[in-house]
Parts: sequence; C-alpha cells; structure tokens
Amino acid sequence: MDYIASGKGDTTENCDPNLISNGNTKTALEKQIADNDKEIAEAPAESAACSSESIEDAVCEIPEQVEFTVVFNKVKHEITFAYDATVLELKAHLERICGVPQSAQKLIIKGMARDNMTLRKAGVVKGGKVMLVGSKMDDILAVKSAPKDVDEKSSSQSSKEPLCMQKNHRKVLDKGIPPDVMPGIKGVKEPLPPIPLSGMLNKHGGKVRLTFKPEQDQLWVGTKERTEKLAMTSIKSITSEPIKDHEEYHIMGLQLGATEASRYWLYWVPAQYVEAIKDAVLGVWQFF
Repeated sequence: MDYIASGKGDTTENCDPNLISNGNTKTALEKQIADNDKEIAEAPAESAACSSESIEDAVCEIPEQVEFTVVFNKVKHEITFAYDATVLELKAHLERICGVPQSAQKLIIKGMARDNMTLRKAGVVKGGKVMLVGSKMDDILAVKSAPKDVDEKSSSQSSKEPLCMQKNHRKVLDKGIPPDVMPGIKGVKEPLPPIPLSGMLNKHGGKVRLTFKPEQDQLWVGTKERTEKLAMTSIKSITSEPIKDHEEYHIMGLQLGATEASRYWLYWVPAQYVEAIKDAVLGVWQFF
C-alpha cells in the first residue's frame, strides 16, 4: 500500500500525543522568542554600565577648584574659582561682585598679577589672600569729571609754551641732569623696576624718590626731610612732557587737588617708566 506524505508538518496533529502532554517539544519559533526575551533582559544591565561610565567621565572633566579670600576696601570675599583660569577671568568675576571694572583692577598676589597668567602660576593657594586694588565706576567717573576744568586751563597754557620752557620749571632744569638720576631711554616703554625710582628732583631742586606700594594702594614720595605716603586714589591725574634736548627724561605733575597749584612736580623722570607710573597710580582705565 502506498503512503501519502502529509503537508502539515510538525503540528499538534502529527506529534506524539505523549510528548505534547509532557511539554517537551518546542518549535523553532518558540526558541527564537525565548532568545529574544533573554537579550532584552540583559540589555538594561549593559545600559546601566554605559550610563555609569558617562557619569564618571563627566566628573573627571570638572576643573580643579581653589578656595581663597579676596580683600577689597577692608571687606573680605570668599572665592571658589577654577585653578587654571586666568587672572583676567577672575577679574571679570570680581567685577560682578565688587563693582570694580576689569580694566581698573590690580590684583596683588605675589606682586602684580598679569592678566594672562593662570591663578596657579600667579601664586594663588588654598586659603590664601588676594588683594584687589581699584576704584568703582562711580568713583572713576567722579575723578574724570573733577579735573576737567583744570586740564582745559593747563592745556591752553601748554599750547602756548612747553612746560620745559616755562620760567618756574626752567629754574630746576637749568641746574642740569642730576648725577645720580636713573638712566633714561627715549621711545621705549618698560615696566617699573623692583626698586624705587630715585635721583629725580622736586620744584625746590631737592632729591625725590618714588616707592610704589600696590598692596597698600599707596605711592610714597620720599625726600631728604620726610616721606609722604599718598593714597593712589588721591592722585586725580598725571601730566608729563619730554624735556627739550633731553627727551629721554620727562617733567611729570601729580594732580593732588582741584587747581594747577596743587600739582606735585617731578623733574628728570626716566621716559621709559612714564607710562608704567601712570598705569600703577591711575590704573589702565585712565582716559589720558
């Protein structure tokens, strides 16, 4: 007798009834479903591991911080800042806190800190102190407006006759260059030296020495008789002019009051230090 093959495959009708009742038979489809379920169950663990690694990477990217104190006008400000941020970035932060424009700030850490230095290289340490010297914008504008009339009068006089040709200045200049004055260099700008500027003369022909004390916001004007300790904020403006036939030296006037008579005159100031003196006393915000 010939047998005809069934086209139904391994359906429940063709399987051994005993195997079906015992649940020992799995189709290919059932095996695939089981494998998929296993993969889905394992996926969250792998995802969690990846997520954990991402968090660790993010933590590692947080820049190192340093805590220190900034002192401004005898008020202390506790600061936490990125250790490798620049001094200029710190100034921007302090402008919001203290109200002193960046350009008017002088930060004293270990001497004057340069804007492009990092806090680490400038010498900031944990728990250390940084001195902020500068004037708030309102004070700057007040200073700017105060000597305006004085400047206009002096400029009109200057347009008529150079300082070095005026009689009151000639009395000092005619004595000649002091033998112990510091060498002057024409057409060069240099930072202030680490020592006082000495060998200059005042209007009486006496020797004058300038000592800069940025940590105290003071300029010390020393003579044989005494030393005047001037607050830098008390100096409203600075006038300077090259000396004819000796352009490597300048006449310089420190404006201490509202009139020209309140100027403190200095003679034979080395030309290369003139701009550095103005920056140290007035700050880089000066308008002249």
